[in-house]
Amino acid sequence: MAGIYIHIPFCVRKCLYCDFVSGEGTVKDMEMYVDSLVNEINNTYIEECIDSVFVGGGTPSILSGKLMEKIFETLNNKFDFDRNCEITIEANPGTIDENKLESYLKCGINRLSIGLQSADDKELAKLGRIHNYEQFLESYSLAKNKGFTNINIDLMSALPGQTIESYKDTIDKVLGLNPAHISAYSLIIEEGTFFYDKYNIDNEKLPAEERLPSEETEREMYYYTKEALAKKGYFRYEISNYSKPGFECRHNLKYWNRENYYGFGVCAASFVNNRRYRNISDTKKYISLKGNPDEVREEVTHLTQKEAMEEFMFLGLRKINGVSKEKFKNEFAKDISEVYGNVIEKYKKINLIDENDEYILLTDKGINVSNIVMSEFLLD
Repeated sequence: MAGIYIHIPFCVRKCLYCDFVSGEGTVKDMEMYVDSLVNEINNTYIEECIDSVFVGGGTPSILSGKLMEKIFETLNNKFDFDRNCEITIEANPGTIDENKLESYLKCGINRLSIGLQSADDKELAKLGRIHNYEQFLESYSLAKNKGFTNINIDLMSALPGQTIESYKDTIDKVLGLNPAHISAYSLIIEEGTFFYDKYNIDNEKLPAEERLPSEETEREMYYYTKEALAKKGYFRYEISNYSKPGFECRHNLKYWNRENYYGFGVCAASFVNNRRYRNISDTKKYISLKGNPDEVREEVTHLTQKEAMEEFMFLGLRKINGVSKEKFKNEFAKDISEVYGNVIEKYKKINLIDENDEYILLTDKGINVSNIVMSEFLLD
């Protein structure tokens, strides 16, 4: 089965750390964008049954309920959906209400991903978030009362001015809410963002309340996340993702497993039968082209076997269970040891990689330096 990703590029205000294709838009902009999105969907053929949909952004919950219903009416009329399809929408506190949640249920949306990031209002303000913790609690409670049981909460660590005490407080508060899923990422300063310009200097020259935490503090936050979530019954199934049993994000697993997914909307990426392509990143141009697939799709790459094997390893090793030896052989007609035996043995000797009869996986120690280990799986 395949997945579908829908990109909604609009938000109330762009966060200071965000490098996604997103920005403010008028009601008219959103209406024209959805018209183009619907046109792209209607002019795309998908043979497979769909068992996951993910609506991301931007802030998808900024759209009216009627516009969201229009998108899903088109999807349902065009494609074949599995009866147990996982359908996720990203939502920010302060942008969802009772009417929108009712529209989501009407659309078949059964999973919410709410961007909290921090339970500390001062930290949220430094990120440029539009909400405070109390507004998050209101949104979360509203969703629970409407019957949403599969809710993810997004968290970030290593924030400006963040201390280990304030981070522990955020984790503990979120655990008290007992969500089905938690995504916990460390802040990465991306080029082209406000934060990149601000923090592209010596950290020590900044006021104490604006400084980024030290590597030692960031590492302490990482260990606290892992230990505190495990104690509460959350299974870590990917480097930054934790869930209650049975609530792993099916759509995101498609990315890490290199399964087919189709992207719709500006800058949306697709992976179909070992071919990657991406839509244009200019929202106004996307609207002017009315989402015509022949005109908005670019950067088409047919992966070689070498590139596919590399991807198989550095995407698959993000999963805590690792990569399947059998799947590697089925896909590439080679034993994994034939291609990567030297690298695997090298890192097994220093306890960064483990191996059993079925899988190759990173150890806890290996996860700590995962970028270094994964880079070794690039073939010359």
